[in-house]
Amino acid sequence: METDMRSRRDFLAGILASGLAPKTGWSAVGCPIFLSAAKHPDGRHCLLGLNASGRALFEIALPTRGHAAAAHPTRPEAVIFARRPGRFGLVLDCITGKQTKDLFAPQGRHFYGHGAFSIDGTRLFTTENDYAAGRGVIGVWAADHNFARLGEFASGGIGPHDILRLPGSDILVVANGGIETHPHSGREKLNLSTMRPNLTYLSTEGCVLEQVEMPRLLRMNSIRHLAARSDGLIAFAMQAQTRSGAMAGLLGFHQMGEPPRLSIYPPAALRTLRGYIGSVSFNANGRQLAVTSSRGGVAHFIDVEQQCYLHAAPIHDVSGIGANGSGFLATSGTGRLTFFVSSQIADSHKSIYQWDNHLIRIPVG
Repeated sequence: METDMRSRRDFLAGILASGLAPKTGWSAVGCPIFLSAAKHPDGRHCLLGLNASGRALFEIALPTRGHAAAAHPTRPEAVIFARRPGRFGLVLDCITGKQTKDLFAPQGRHFYGHGAFSIDGTRLFTTENDYAAGRGVIGVWAADHNFARLGEFASGGIGPHDILRLPGSDILVVANGGIETHPHSGREKLNLSTMRPNLTYLSTEGCVLEQVEMPRLLRMNSIRHLAARSDGLIAFAMQAQTRSGAMAGLLGFHQMGEPPRLSIYPPAALRTLRGYIGSVSFNANGRQLAVTSSRGGVAHFIDVEQQCYLHAAPIHDVSGIGANGSGFLATSGTGRLTFFVSSQIADSHKSIYQWDNHLIRIPVG
């Protein structure tokens, strides 16, 4: 793999030396379709770009463990965030492998591990914790001006984790998990008895366009991760903070202007998630959805139109999931890459990396 990547660098250097203008979009690094943080066998942490077969097209060293990345919509540039309660984000040039900018959360803030670009790529939005005030904020950064911080606005709740942009628009969707934390307390949850998770739709100026709270039965299920279909349907994945919440439902769907709906789950299947969904993704045509649970060691597949459970695939320590061809690619903390055609396992093999939480799909076009 190192030989492949060295050859690619030599190839790019040759193009530059010849005076020919290289491609500047994601095609300049071989058209990867996923970004993922991982741990190298020698203990180094890194960000990788993967193609459809799971081959690493580039590898960039990180100073510590990463959580999720945001892929720029047009240029081969990624921003990788530290795990909560981390205070750094790194802007990475995926052609050169160089870190071009450090993003530091302002005093009294820390990142939650996720970010999203505006549709034109000029702004980056990051989920952050204003821990002194106990509120969530969205940081705004000028991606077209060396990622200078432009300001922030309220996320609409407490503990914003995932953030994405509705396809074809600049409407932001935020998973406000409802859990208050403070860096002095590490990852301790400080308000479980009063938590109120919500799903908030925001303009890029911070105006609340719509907000959805969970019914009382689900108030202690933290909304953590999101997936968006091309028509604006949102799938939201939750993590239960109580045993009863784990059996009340962990997966929901929402479209602006409509009430939220929970996926229909057989109790025995719901128990296998062990109260936890770590990643969620629609397939390419949006008819199926996949979720993963590292705690349960299982990936579940959902019929989106019926919003009901189909079946499960056991994968130890499964983490990331993303649309891949006619199916999905799943990663695991053990290094395994599992390929699905539709929702059936087509291939599975072990890589040298220990994959981290998420597979981030790179925008196409």
